[in-house]
Amino acid sequence: MDYILRIPRDEKRGMRTDVVVYASPALLEQIKRDQSLEQAMNVATLPGIVGPSLAMPDIHHGYGFPIGGVAAMDWQSGVVSPGGVGYDINCGVRLLRTTLTRSEVEPRLRELVNQMFRDVPCGTGSEGTLRVDRKQLDAVLVEGAGWMVTNGYGCQRDAEFTEERGAMEGADPAKVSERAKERGRPQLGTLGSGNHFLEVQWVEQVFDETAARAMGLETDQAVVLVHCGSRGLGHQVCTDYLAEMGAAMKRYNITLPDRQLACVPIQSPEGQSYLAAMRASANFAWANRQAITHLLRGSFQRIFGPEAKLEMIYDVCHNIAKRERHLWEGQKRDVLVHRKGATRAFPPGHRDLPAAYREIGQPVLIPGSMGTASWVLVGAEAAMRETFGSVCHGAGRLMSRTAARKGRDAREVQKRLEEQGIVVRSETRDGILEEVPEAYKNVDEVIEVVHQAGLSRKVARFRPMGVIKG
Repeated sequence: MDYILRIPRDEKRGMRTDVVVYASPALLEQIKRDQSLEQAMNVATLPGIVGPSLAMPDIHHGYGFPIGGVAAMDWQSGVVSPGGVGYDINCGVRLLRTTLTRSEVEPRLRELVNQMFRDVPCGTGSEGTLRVDRKQLDAVLVEGAGWMVTNGYGCQRDAEFTEERGAMEGADPAKVSERAKERGRPQLGTLGSGNHFLEVQWVEQVFDETAARAMGLETDQAVVLVHCGSRGLGHQVCTDYLAEMGAAMKRYNITLPDRQLACVPIQSPEGQSYLAAMRASANFAWANRQAITHLLRGSFQRIFGPEAKLEMIYDVCHNIAKRERHLWEGQKRDVLVHRKGATRAFPPGHRDLPAAYREIGQPVLIPGSMGTASWVLVGAEAAMRETFGSVCHGAGRLMSRTAARKGRDAREVQKRLEEQGIVVRSETRDGILEEVPEAYKNVDEVIEVVHQAGLSRKVARFRPMGVIKG
């Protein structure tokens, strides 16, 4: 089966390049229901784009860029667009393995979920117990997960097994507005709302024994998946710079088909300021997931005793723009890769991977919906040749949040999930209704596309036991 669709460049639309879509025929029919392919074509109009505008199989409508979109921009002549990163800068996923099995967790699952729900604040505007002053917040924005580890909220392995070791270089707290800092300062160690979650899962099936062994995974093992980002701080940074860039585009003679694609040259003062603030927001998100990890370790030990351990497998972001060096059409190019709802997927041997994963490739963490499955993959060579080292980030929404809520009762959804052995806690009823399994595409089909296309390889499939939603 051919999993690649190419939409040729249309000069009348101002497209500078093609759009390449990775999807099965069934997924493609679902993708065509919204405007995401049109958004991908709009991305192809951006100045300095290198290679095609890319659409992953989980693509759906977003702000400016589609969610599930990837675009590389020439570092010297290209543009940077906050819409290519998103409002939740460094929204990402962290996978933790436990020293427990499914059979050990299940008898005390409800106790565990309730404890996690008490320990990790969630919901819109939630505030954490970990308080930092202004000076400490600036340090967090520079040091990321490392600041948390240094201050007793984790161990060195946690940062080592995080993308960018948990801190992007070039972050500048001075480029983050006071409003953004005010919003973010009380939110370290909080989950947030929307599609963010904590899940206790178990390893249902292993597909690659060698890669699973390198990650410390085995069948029936209990694992924890954390999905959240930079909270109000990142949202405000995006808001601030979208306004600034929208006003600046005239100065740079940039005209685009969609104002949500607001952008400026990467090398402009505005572009460099945004990237410095975006990196600071990314570091905040890694610090946030590290704080949550610390809280979850406490939850597990309260229920299962001090011998219960949570150990890092990996942490990846899926809303980011990063300067990387890629081989394209026979030339090595410095590019700014925008990944909006897309995950980095570097292959075996890449220098940016932890030594423990150099032989297998980068772990790629793909959550599904709260009633289905999640996956861990590893990056493969085709991703470097075709997608600037990128794959999908999840199942991808099939219906809007409004549509998901319509005609459904949260208690009925909870009951249905509990009949499947899944315990759910949420701060609000909407937190459950907006994330019902049927609101998402089939994650297994999404995974099959990137696996068959050679962008990544299957390692293991997880099933949920306990779910916490914002």
